Amino acid sequence: MHSTSPSSIFNNPKLFVEGWYWALPSKKLKIGKVKAVTLLGRNLAIYRGAGGKVIAVDAYCPHMGAHLAEGKVEGEGIRCFFHNWKYDERGICVEVPSLGKALPVCIKTWSTAEKYGMIWVWLGEDKPSKLPFVPELENVECDYILGTRFVKNSHPNVLLINAIDAHHFNTVHNLPLEIVFDSQNLNPNAITFSNITRGGDDSWLIRLIRPLYRNQVTYSMCYWYGSTGTVTLGPDFLHFYIIFALRMLEDGKTEGQTILVTPKRNGFLGWSVNRVLLWLTQQVGNYFAKGDTQVFQTIKFDLKTPTKADQSILQFIQHVNQQKALNWGTWETVDSPTSPVSLCEHEKH
Repeated sequence: MHSTSPSSIFNNPKLFVEGWYWALPSKKLKIGKVKAVTLLGRNLAIYRGAGGKVIAVDAYCPHMGAHLAEGKVEGEGIRCFFHNWKYDERGICVEVPSLGKALPVCIKTWSTAEKYGMIWVWLGEDKPSKLPFVPELENVECDYILGTRFVKNSHPNVLLINAIDAHHFNTVHNLPLEIVFDSQNLNPNAITFSNITRGGDDSWLIRLIRPLYRNQVTYSMCYWYGSTGTVTLGPDFLHFYIIFALRMLEDGKTEGQTILVTPKRNGFLGWSVNRVLLWLTQQVGNYFAKGDTQVFQTIKFDLKTPTKADQSILQFIQHVNQQKALNWGTWETVDSPTSPVSLCEHEKH
Protein backbone atom coordinates (compact mmCIF):
# COMPACT_ATOMS: atom_id res chain seq x y z
CA MET A 1 0.00 0.00 0.00
CA HIS A 2 1.26 3.44 -0.89
CA SER A 3 2.45 5.27 2.22
CA THR A 4 0.44 8.40 1.47
CA SER A 5 -2.73 6.87 0.03
CA PRO A 6 -6.03 8.11 1.53
CA SER A 7 -6.71 4.69 3.09
CA SER A 8 -3.34 4.57 4.82
CA ILE A 9 -3.00 5.36 8.53
CA PHE A 10 0.70 5.98 8.08
CA ASN A 11 1.48 9.67 7.52
CA ASN A 12 -2.23 10.52 7.58
CA PRO A 13 -3.02 13.77 9.46
CA LYS A 14 -6.65 12.71 9.99
CA LEU A 15 -6.10 9.22 11.42
CA PHE A 16 -4.11 7.72 14.27
CA VAL A 17 -3.63 4.34 15.91
CA GLU A 18 -5.70 3.36 18.94
CA GLY A 19 -3.35 3.16 21.91
CA TRP A 20 -1.57 4.91 24.77
CA TYR A 21 -0.46 8.52 24.28
CA TRP A 22 1.47 10.78 26.62
CA ALA A 23 -0.48 13.68 28.05
CA LEU A 24 1.82 15.54 30.47
CA PRO A 25 4.62 14.90 32.97
CA SER A 26 3.41 13.42 36.27
CA LYS A 27 5.18 16.11 38.26
CA LYS A 28 3.10 18.78 36.49
CA LEU A 29 -0.13 17.49 38.08
CA LYS A 30 -0.28 17.80 41.86
CA ILE A 31 -2.97 16.25 44.07
CA GLY A 32 -6.16 18.28 43.87
CA LYS A 33 -5.16 20.06 40.65
CA VAL A 34 -6.67 19.94 37.15
CA LYS A 35 -5.07 20.68 33.77
CA ALA A 36 -6.53 21.43 30.35
CA VAL A 37 -4.96 19.11 27.76
CA THR A 38 -5.63 18.89 24.03
CA LEU A 39 -4.78 15.41 22.75
CA LEU A 40 -5.06 14.46 19.08
CA GLY A 41 -7.73 17.06 18.45
CA ARG A 42 -9.84 16.37 21.54
CA ASN A 43 -10.03 18.61 24.60
CA LEU A 44 -9.67 16.95 28.01
CA ALA A 45 -9.63 17.95 31.64
CA ILE A 46 -7.09 15.81 33.50
CA TYR A 47 -6.98 15.95 37.29
CA ARG A 48 -5.43 14.16 40.23
CA GLY A 49 -7.87 13.16 42.94
CA ALA A 50 -7.29 13.25 46.69
CA GLY A 51 -6.01 9.68 46.65
CA GLY A 52 -3.44 10.44 43.93
CA LYS A 53 -5.25 8.75 41.05
CA VAL A 54 -5.25 10.56 37.70
CA ILE A 55 -8.64 10.93 36.03
CA ALA A 56 -9.15 12.11 32.44
CA VAL A 57 -12.55 13.36 31.28
CA ASP A 58 -13.92 15.15 28.25
CA ALA A 59 -13.37 18.83 28.83
CA TYR A 60 -16.85 20.30 28.61
CA CYS A 61 -19.66 20.17 31.17
CA PRO A 62 -22.84 18.66 29.64
CA HIS A 63 -24.93 21.45 31.17
CA MET A 64 -23.70 24.51 29.23
CA GLY A 65 -20.31 23.50 27.93
CA ALA A 66 -18.05 25.19 30.46
CA HIS A 67 -14.49 23.85 30.45
CA LEU A 68 -14.04 21.61 33.48
CA ALA A 69 -10.38 22.62 33.85
CA GLU A 70 -11.80 25.93 35.13
CA GLY A 71 -13.40 24.02 37.99
CA LYS A 72 -11.97 22.44 41.12
CA VAL A 73 -11.16 18.95 42.33
CA GLU A 74 -13.17 17.63 45.27
CA GLY A 75 -12.11 14.25 46.62
CA GLU A 76 -11.97 11.97 43.57
CA GLY A 77 -14.43 14.11 41.59
CA ILE A 78 -14.49 17.44 39.85
CA ARG A 79 -16.90 20.36 40.20
CA CYS A 80 -17.71 22.67 37.29
CA PHE A 81 -16.92 26.33 37.99
CA PHE A 82 -19.95 27.70 36.16
CA HIS A 83 -22.93 26.17 38.00
CA ASN A 84 -21.12 23.86 40.45
CA TRP A 85 -22.32 20.57 39.00
CA LYS A 86 -20.14 17.78 40.37
CA TYR A 87 -18.98 14.61 38.61
CA ASP A 88 -17.31 11.61 40.24
CA GLU A 89 -14.27 9.69 38.96
CA ARG A 90 -16.54 7.64 36.67
CA GLY A 91 -17.88 10.82 35.06
CA ILE A 92 -21.31 10.44 36.64
CA CYS A 93 -23.12 13.57 37.84
CA VAL A 94 -23.51 13.27 41.63
CA GLU A 95 -24.69 16.76 42.54
CA VAL A 96 -26.57 19.70 41.01
CA PRO A 97 -26.71 22.33 43.79
CA SER A 98 -29.57 24.34 42.28
CA LEU A 99 -31.79 21.22 42.32
CA GLY A 100 -30.54 19.69 45.54
CA LYS A 101 -30.02 16.37 43.76
CA ALA A 102 -28.12 14.75 40.90
CA LEU A 103 -29.27 14.35 37.31
CA PRO A 104 -28.71 11.26 35.09
CA VAL A 105 -25.93 12.99 33.17
CA CYS A 106 -22.40 11.79 32.40
CA ILE A 107 -19.14 13.01 30.98
CA LYS A 108 -16.89 10.65 29.07
CA THR A 109 -13.92 9.27 31.01
CA TRP A 110 -10.69 7.82 29.60
CA SER A 111 -8.29 5.30 31.09
CA THR A 112 -5.03 6.70 32.43
CA ALA A 113 -1.74 5.29 33.69
CA GLU A 114 1.59 6.61 34.91
CA LYS A 115 4.98 5.29 33.88
CA TYR A 116 8.45 6.74 33.25
CA GLY A 117 7.39 10.01 34.88
CA MET A 118 4.57 10.59 32.37
CA ILE A 119 0.79 10.50 32.46
CA TRP A 120 -0.58 8.39 29.61
CA VAL A 121 -4.14 8.32 28.28
CA TRP A 122 -5.69 5.38 26.43
CA LEU A 123 -7.35 6.60 23.24
CA GLY A 124 -10.00 4.20 22.03
CA GLU A 125 -13.04 2.23 23.15
CA ASP A 126 -11.30 -1.14 23.40
CA LYS A 127 -9.90 -2.41 26.69
CA PRO A 128 -6.44 -0.85 27.18
CA SER A 129 -3.46 -2.96 26.13
CA LYS A 130 0.03 -2.79 27.62
CA LEU A 131 1.75 0.52 28.24
CA PRO A 132 4.84 1.09 26.08
CA PHE A 133 8.01 -0.33 27.62
CA VAL A 134 11.60 -1.16 26.70
CA PRO A 135 11.60 -4.92 25.95
CA GLU A 136 14.80 -5.56 27.90
CA LEU A 137 13.34 -3.77 30.92
CA GLU A 138 9.79 -5.17 30.93
CA ASN A 139 9.98 -6.43 34.53
CA VAL A 140 12.80 -4.22 35.78
CA GLU A 141 12.37 -1.27 38.14
CA CYS A 142 13.87 1.78 36.45
CA ASP A 143 15.22 5.24 37.06
CA TYR A 144 14.39 7.87 34.46
CA ILE A 145 14.55 11.54 33.62
CA LEU A 146 12.62 13.54 31.07
CA GLY A 147 14.82 14.78 28.26
CA THR A 148 14.12 17.13 25.38
CA ARG A 149 10.61 18.20 24.44
CA PHE A 150 10.26 19.15 20.78
CA VAL A 151 7.95 19.94 17.88
CA LYS A 152 8.65 18.76 14.33
CA ASN A 153 7.00 19.65 11.05
CA SER A 154 6.35 16.02 10.11
CA HIS A 155 4.04 13.17 11.08
CA PRO A 156 4.97 11.02 14.14
CA ASN A 157 5.12 7.88 12.00
CA VAL A 158 7.57 9.56 9.63
CA LEU A 159 9.70 10.78 12.51
CA LEU A 160 9.89 7.27 13.97
CA ILE A 161 11.19 5.64 10.78
CA ASN A 162 14.36 7.67 11.08
CA ALA A 163 15.64 5.20 13.66
CA ILE A 164 15.28 2.27 11.23
CA ASP A 165 16.42 4.10 8.10
CA ALA A 166 19.44 1.85 7.66
CA HIS A 167 21.17 3.77 4.91
CA HIS A 168 21.01 7.20 6.59
CA PHE A 169 23.36 5.98 9.33
CA ASN A 170 26.04 5.94 6.62
CA THR A 171 25.07 9.07 4.70
CA VAL A 172 24.16 11.38 7.60
CA HIS A 173 25.95 9.97 10.64
CA ASN A 174 29.01 8.57 8.83
CA LEU A 175 28.71 5.24 10.62
CA PRO A 176 31.10 2.82 8.87
CA LEU A 177 28.79 -0.14 9.26
CA GLU A 178 26.08 -1.64 7.10
CA ILE A 179 23.00 -2.11 9.25
CA VAL A 180 20.44 -4.79 8.47
CA PHE A 181 17.38 -5.16 10.67
CA ASP A 182 15.43 -8.23 11.68
CA SER A 183 11.82 -7.49 12.61
CA GLN A 184 9.75 -9.35 15.19
CA ASN A 185 6.21 -8.75 16.43
CA LEU A 186 6.42 -8.34 20.19
CA ASN A 187 2.62 -8.34 20.40
CA PRO A 188 -0.21 -7.09 18.15
CA ASN A 189 0.59 -3.49 19.11
CA ALA A 190 4.39 -3.53 19.11
CA ILE A 191 7.08 -4.44 16.57
CA THR A 192 10.84 -4.61 17.13
CA PHE A 193 13.71 -4.03 14.70
CA SER A 194 17.14 -5.29 15.74
CA ASN A 195 20.51 -5.02 14.02
CA ILE A 196 21.76 -8.46 12.95
CA THR A 197 25.03 -7.63 11.18
CA ARG A 198 28.62 -7.35 12.40
CA GLY A 199 30.44 -5.92 9.39
CA GLY A 200 32.62 -2.83 9.36
CA ASP A 201 35.89 -4.80 9.36
CA ASP A 202 37.63 -2.12 7.29
CA SER A 203 36.85 0.56 9.88
CA TRP A 204 39.29 1.32 12.71
CA LEU A 205 36.34 2.49 14.83
CA ILE A 206 34.45 -0.77 14.48
CA ARG A 207 37.62 -2.80 15.11
CA LEU A 208 38.22 -0.70 18.23
CA ILE A 209 34.79 -1.32 19.74
CA ARG A 210 34.42 -4.92 18.49
CA PRO A 211 35.74 -6.43 21.76
CA LEU A 212 32.83 -4.79 23.57
CA TYR A 213 30.33 -6.90 21.63
CA ARG A 214 30.05 -10.66 21.72
CA ASN A 215 28.03 -10.69 18.49
CA GLN A 216 26.61 -7.81 16.47
CA VAL A 217 26.57 -4.21 17.61
CA THR A 218 23.52 -3.84 19.85
CA TYR A 219 21.00 -1.50 18.31
CA SER A 220 17.27 -2.16 18.41
CA MET A 221 14.00 -0.29 18.17
CA CYS A 222 10.59 -1.17 19.53
CA TYR A 223 7.55 0.68 18.20
CA TRP A 224 4.29 0.93 20.14
CA TYR A 225 1.01 2.01 18.53
CA GLY A 226 2.90 3.85 15.82
CA SER A 227 3.53 6.71 18.24
CA THR A 228 6.13 5.67 20.81
CA GLY A 229 9.56 4.21 20.08
CA THR A 230 12.17 2.77 22.43
CA VAL A 231 15.85 2.64 21.48
CA THR A 232 18.32 0.15 22.99
CA LEU A 233 22.00 0.52 22.11
CA GLY A 234 25.47 0.15 23.55
CA PRO A 235 28.12 -2.44 24.38
CA ASP A 236 27.20 -5.77 25.95
CA PHE A 237 28.04 -4.62 29.48
CA LEU A 238 26.08 -1.34 29.33
CA HIS A 239 22.99 -0.59 27.32
CA PHE A 240 21.50 2.88 26.90
CA TYR A 241 17.71 3.22 26.69
CA ILE A 242 15.85 6.14 25.13
CA ILE A 243 12.07 6.45 24.72
CA PHE A 244 10.59 8.78 22.12
CA ALA A 245 6.97 9.48 23.13
CA LEU A 246 5.21 11.24 20.26
CA ARG A 247 1.76 12.58 19.59
CA MET A 248 0.29 14.13 16.48
CA LEU A 249 -0.62 17.81 16.33
CA GLU A 250 -2.97 19.51 13.90
CA ASP A 251 -2.00 19.19 10.23
CA GLY A 252 0.09 16.10 10.94
CA LYS A 253 2.89 17.73 12.89
CA THR A 254 4.56 16.11 15.90
CA GLU A 255 5.04 17.02 19.53
CA GLY A 256 7.51 14.73 21.26
CA GLN A 257 9.07 14.04 24.62
CA THR A 258 12.27 12.04 25.10
CA ILE A 259 12.54 9.87 28.21
CA LEU A 260 15.92 8.54 29.33
CA VAL A 261 15.83 5.25 31.21
CA THR A 262 18.24 2.99 33.10
CA PRO A 263 17.75 0.05 35.50
CA LYS A 264 17.42 1.16 39.11
CA ARG A 265 20.57 0.67 41.21
CA ASN A 266 20.36 0.58 44.99
CA GLY A 267 21.83 2.92 47.55
CA PHE A 268 23.36 6.36 47.22
CA LEU A 269 26.16 5.00 45.04
CA GLY A 270 23.64 3.42 42.71
CA TRP A 271 21.66 6.65 42.57
CA SER A 272 24.83 8.59 41.76
CA VAL A 273 25.86 6.12 39.06
CA ASN A 274 22.42 6.39 37.48
CA ARG A 275 22.59 10.18 37.35
CA VAL A 276 25.79 9.85 35.30
CA LEU A 277 24.32 7.12 33.09
CA LEU A 278 21.17 9.10 32.42
CA TRP A 279 23.27 12.13 31.48
CA LEU A 280 25.34 9.98 29.12
CA THR A 281 22.15 8.56 27.64
CA GLN A 282 20.97 12.06 26.89
CA GLN A 283 24.24 12.88 25.13
CA VAL A 284 23.90 9.74 23.00
CA GLY A 285 20.36 10.75 22.05
CA ASN A 286 21.44 14.30 21.24
CA TYR A 287 24.24 13.01 18.99
CA PHE A 288 21.88 11.00 16.82
CA ALA A 289 19.20 13.70 16.78
CA LYS A 290 21.29 16.68 15.78
CA GLY A 291 22.54 15.32 12.45
CA ASP A 292 19.20 15.15 10.67
CA THR A 293 16.81 17.16 12.81
CA GLN A 294 16.38 19.80 10.09
CA VAL A 295 15.22 17.18 7.60
CA PHE A 296 12.03 16.68 9.61
CA GLN A 297 11.22 20.38 9.50
CA THR A 298 11.10 20.38 5.69
CA ILE A 299 10.40 16.80 4.55
CA LYS A 300 7.33 15.96 2.45
CA PHE A 301 7.43 12.22 2.93
CA ASP A 302 6.33 10.05 0.03
CA LEU A 303 8.15 6.75 -0.44
CA LYS A 304 7.74 6.29 -4.18
CA THR A 305 10.99 4.49 -4.97
CA PRO A 306 11.84 2.08 -2.12
CA THR A 307 15.18 0.25 -2.25
CA LYS A 308 16.46 -2.84 -0.50
CA ALA A 309 17.76 -0.66 2.36
CA ASP A 310 14.19 0.55 2.96
CA GLN A 311 12.83 -2.90 3.78
CA SER A 312 12.44 -2.18 7.50
CA ILE A 313 10.61 1.06 6.73
CA LEU A 314 8.15 -0.78 4.52
CA GLN A 315 7.58 -3.34 7.27
CA PHE A 316 6.86 -0.57 9.77
CA ILE A 317 4.42 1.11 7.38
CA GLN A 318 2.61 -2.19 6.95
CA HIS A 319 2.53 -2.72 10.74
CA VAL A 320 1.00 0.72 11.33
CA ASN A 321 -1.59 0.27 8.59
CA GLN A 322 -2.75 -2.98 10.18
CA GLN A 323 -3.54 -1.29 13.51
CA LYS A 324 -7.00 -0.08 14.54
CA ALA A 325 -7.48 3.45 13.25
CA LEU A 326 -9.29 6.32 14.98
CA ASN A 327 -10.38 9.66 13.56
CA TRP A 328 -8.62 12.87 14.59
CA GLY A 329 -10.70 14.91 17.02
CA THR A 330 -13.64 12.53 17.46
CA TRP A 331 -11.57 9.45 18.39
CA GLU A 332 -14.22 7.34 16.66
CA THR A 333 -13.21 4.10 14.98
CA VAL A 334 -12.73 4.51 11.25
CA ASP A 335 -15.69 3.27 9.19
CA SER A 336 -17.70 2.35 12.29
CA PRO A 337 -21.29 3.62 12.37
CA THR A 338 -21.93 6.28 14.98
CA SER A 339 -24.81 5.28 17.25
CA PRO A 340 -26.53 7.60 19.71
CA VAL A 341 -25.47 7.12 23.31
CA SER A 342 -27.98 7.55 26.10
CA LEU A 343 -27.02 9.59 29.09
CA CYS A 344 -24.97 7.54 31.56
CA GLU A 345 -25.18 4.40 29.41
CA HIS A 346 -21.85 4.61 27.68
CA GLU A 347 -19.07 2.25 28.73
CA LYS A 348 -16.92 3.32 31.64
CA HIS A 349 -13.18 2.64 31.52
